[in-house]
Amino acid sequence: MAPKKMPPKKGEAPKQPTLIGRFGTSLKIGIVGLPNVGKSTFFNVLTKSQAAAENFPFCTIDPNESRVPIPDDRYDYLCQFHKPASKVPAFLNVVDIAGLVKGASAGQGLGNAFLSHISACDGIFHMSRAFEDEDIIHVEGNVDPVRDIEIIHEELRLKDEEMIDPIIDKLEKVAVRGGDKKLKPEYDIMLKIKSWVVEEKKHVRFYPDWNDKEIDVLNKYLFLTSKPMIYLVNLSEKDFIRKKNKWLAKIKEWIDAHDPGALVIPLCGGLEAKLQDMDEEEKKKFCEEQKTASVLTKIIKTGYAALQLEYFFTAGPDEVRAWTIRKGTKAPQAAGKIHTDFEKGFIMAEVMKFDDFKEEGSENAAKAAGKYRQQGRNYTVEDGDIIFFKFNTPNAPKKK
Repeated sequence: MAPKKMPPKKGEAPKQPTLIGRFGTSLKIGIVGLPNVGKSTFFNVLTKSQAAAENFPFCTIDPNESRVPIPDDRYDYLCQFHKPASKVPAFLNVVDIAGLVKGASAGQGLGNAFLSHISACDGIFHMSRAFEDEDIIHVEGNVDPVRDIEIIHEELRLKDEEMIDPIIDKLEKVAVRGGDKKLKPEYDIMLKIKSWVVEEKKHVRFYPDWNDKEIDVLNKYLFLTSKPMIYLVNLSEKDFIRKKNKWLAKIKEWIDAHDPGALVIPLCGGLEAKLQDMDEEEKKKFCEEQKTASVLTKIIKTGYAALQLEYFFTAGPDEVRAWTIRKGTKAPQAAGKIHTDFEKGFIMAEVMKFDDFKEEGSENAAKAAGKYRQQGRNYTVEDGDIIFFKFNTPNAPKKK
């Protein structure tokens, strides 16, 4: 049995419920916010796609989804070293969700359709607008990112509130009136969740010390307010470059009070689009002159990590590939990502740390230095491991 999770120390962020593999490792992160805050422009830049980005609410009706490659210098180095015939990076699945408005939980705007799109995601990029532009209307009439963040938070909470009573009614019928002792603990936990979400009006992930059994129940129902959230603040180009904006301190103060430990990343969607249209030399010169830089890599890597994902490498002249796994994955299950036979017949994993491989200069040199290790089925794969799996399955190769 896993040890009980302890409450956070003073100044620490609350423990968030650990995501389960509902979609395996094909987890999605959705871009959520009010209409006209820059979601689709940001999505276009992220994915280099052409999702609609027009100046009116609800221009994005159906969620656009794309795979975004994870920038990684380690992957680039392995590709340069091996010059493989095939190259496959890791990807982050990103969904651009149409603007959510106040009252969506009660059907306002496109209402529950939007909330169902969020439900299908496993994490949230919560984008708010902190720039003024007379040519871009604001659905609430004026720019106030703290108010906008509160609107989104409340709509997500209200949707969870709507889910809770039917679940409790069903459990009460079976566990209390029907006497099913196995479901009684789940019923009691749901009452606790209801007290927090409905009566205290708080998000699931704000609770400081859910224990393991409670987290199991939360992961069963996947409430919207349990999803990890990263706050993106869309600034004007001027404010982003000078790193000043009248709303940033207020946003940070609100998040520290309501969602302690959550990450806030300022960006400028317009600037990111401009940089994307430049060639590398022009982009470098512009960033040096303006003393600025793109934050896309930071956002992508942060979103990937928020989904509890990481990857290991297989590398050679035939292929360099990053294989996405959940954090904490054991070696046999990691081998199963390549092929189910690898997991069934797992013998061992031959593991090099990327830094050791780079420092020694080759696989043979890493072996000679004692940095090429054989690991058994209890080995927990670490991010960036370079692995060769040995396994024993009829009619299949012995090594990958």
